[in-house]
Amino acid sequence: MTDTNQPTPQSAQPEFAIQRLYVKDLSLETPNSPQVFLEPWEPELHMDLGTDASLVLEEGIREVVLTITVTVKIKTKVAFLVEVKQAGIFALKGFTDEQMRHMLGSFCPNILYPYAREVVSDAVMRAGFPQLYLAPVNFDALYEQHKQGGSPAAAVNAEDAVH
Repeated sequence: MTDTNQPTPQSAQPEFAIQRLYVKDLSLETPNSPQVFLEPWEPELHMDLGTDASLVLEEGIREVVLTITVTVKIKTKVAFLVEVKQAGIFALKGFTDEQMRHMLGSFCPNILYPYAREVVSDAVMRAGFPQLYLAPVNFDALYEQHKQGGSPAAAVNAEDAVH
């Protein structure tokens, strides 16, 4: 009798690992301080998202960078502008081309976003402003929209953020 429970080769399985997460760039501007602190706090928030996964460090090792730019205005004056580039080095092996595009365009940004959101919130508080809570982002939906030929919804409305 033959044993039907033969182990399958492990090389057929896709492999994923986070090698490093880091802040690549951080910028905060408060162009109208200190006068903006005297205004009633009725913020108008605008957030832009962008991803870049073009850097190949070596075979199967990629850097993915998630860029978040948040601009908050009080009336017509910019209260603050904060931009963070949260990056990660990821090992990705054994994925099909379509799976790789999904990993780089959705899965990895999903991992990076909570870290970037924390950096933005911390920078805003250290600048003397009320804490900023950015709402979760559905990177799977943005990826699907981009695949369908639409804009990847780079701008997120103020209703999508809690502050």
